[in-house]
Amino acid sequence: MDFAFTPRMLEWQERVQRFLDEAVYPAEATYALQHAEQGDRHAPPPVLEELKAEARARGLWNLFFPGDVHGAGLTNLEYAPLAELTGRAPLAAEAMNCSAPDTGNMEILAEFGTPEQKERWLEPLLDGRIRSAFAMTEPEVASSDARNIRCRIERDGDDYVITGRKWLTTGALDPRCDVFVVMGKTDPDADTYHQQSMVLVPSGTRGVTVNRSLTVFGYEDRGGHGDITFDEVRVPQENLLGVEGGGFAIAQARLGPGRIHHCMRAIGLSERALELMCRRVLEREAFGKPLAEQGVVQEWIADSRVAIEQARLLVLRAAWAIDTMGKKAARNEIAAIKVAAAELATTVVDRAIQAHGGGGVTQEFPLAAMYSHARTLHFVDGPDEVHRRAIARTELARHR
Repeated sequence: MDFAFTPRMLEWQERVQRFLDEAVYPAEATYALQHAEQGDRHAPPPVLEELKAEARARGLWNLFFPGDVHGAGLTNLEYAPLAELTGRAPLAAEAMNCSAPDTGNMEILAEFGTPEQKERWLEPLLDGRIRSAFAMTEPEVASSDARNIRCRIERDGDDYVITGRKWLTTGALDPRCDVFVVMGKTDPDADTYHQQSMVLVPSGTRGVTVNRSLTVFGYEDRGGHGDITFDEVRVPQENLLGVEGGGFAIAQARLGPGRIHHCMRAIGLSERALELMCRRVLEREAFGKPLAEQGVVQEWIADSRVAIEQARLLVLRAAWAIDTMGKKAARNEIAAIKVAAAELATTVVDRAIQAHGGGGVTQEFPLAAMYSHARTLHFVDGPDEVHRRAIARTELARHR
């Protein structure tokens, strides 16, 4: 079995790494300063647009997107190591127009959208002129089971009327957010998996109220995690995405590549945390010798390296499985890496925090913010327990 990357993959890695080194890392301090000084904390700092222009000039744009018209024509396997690199620097994914939730929304618009929907929303998303949000999770129900959704989408003449409340809608407070992809029930009496539909709701539509932004461990995402009320929001029937009753199937289609994108970036985040840990323990001394010579610290480092390599191989296998067998056939590999990557990121960042001592939980280092993100990966695109349940069912089915 040959584990070597192809010359094409190595070339793309070099190009992305050079972009990080020459543009993204040097811009991180400027981004933080501009964000702190500007009035709207959810608006993008000016340096982000500069990075986007630089990424486009370097041909590093929409790398996740299939095909070579709007994307780079990369397979999931070829994109995996590039997404890993962007996980090391939070600005990189958005600078290259490869950040969630837009990636998943662009994929389902491309697959299920009408020509009119693509022209109105997909084209400007691919061009980086607008952002989008995916409104599925609800505060009143256990959203790990999408069948619980209470938001109603009811026909009224030529329109759909949407009533309900959503929260943790990432990116909802970004002033560039132009459209919400909203999932709700159109037919509660249909069979379990055909009750839900998705509609496209322009952000300025009457009845849409973004109540607040939810924090994560006290950190506030720049684009916000919106708590949104849809109060008899009216949109034309042509805003239906796909077919009525097809919302659950679209949600599953959206979560295939999107899930492993998170996992790819989680590996990059873990690599950066391990680097920070190694540098810290080499320059600190306790009990008469450097921290790097303490047995427990060496164990943290060794276990972290082993776990990163294991997760990387698993995410590459999942990407290969999607490319060769399709999203549905690769669902077990996708579920497995989703569990493994979340555990990896949380564990490695936690060790790095411990190695930094009290400073690790302060704003002096990026680790506390990294941990808040890593911990959310246990929920994003389905909680760990749901993925473990799916894996167990597949295993058990082989022995029945």
